[in-house]
Amino acid sequence: MNSNKKLAIDFDGTVVDDAYPGIGKPKTFAFETLKKLQSEGYRLILWTYRHGKPLDEAVEFCKKNGVEFYAVNSSFEGEVFENEMASRKIDADLFIDDRNLGGFPGWGEIYNIITDRIEFRVEGTEVLAYSKMKKDKKKGLFW
Repeated sequence: MNSNKKLAIDFDGTVVDDAYPGIGKPKTFAFETLKKLQSEGYRLILWTYRHGKPLDEAVEFCKKNGVEFYAVNSSFEGEVFENEMASRKIDADLFIDDRNLGGFPGWGEIYNIITDRIEFRVEGTEVLAYSKMKKDKKKGLFW
């Protein structure tokens, strides 16, 4: 499957362990998953609180680990943000962040959710992908 969807991805706590303003250790399978998604046509946007030197360091860290982003803190490369003309919300199909409801499920689970269009739900403090949920038996013809 080749996709052209845009994925907005947080950095601290998502790609790397949170050590802001420093750079933490890469999350397990983060760069492998990001490279795989890119090879399948997904456009990756780095969407982070970082700016200035800490942002430059994060972008460079990702480049050294084989990931270059379609855009950084914007909807597309070269976007000029005009406060009076546009919302600060970016144009992305999915947002990946450690502060999602239920927390961060891990890069393996994220890949499955994205590529297999797996449904998921939050149960307590855990994100359960459809693959981990107990399937309810259908009670009627359509539900």
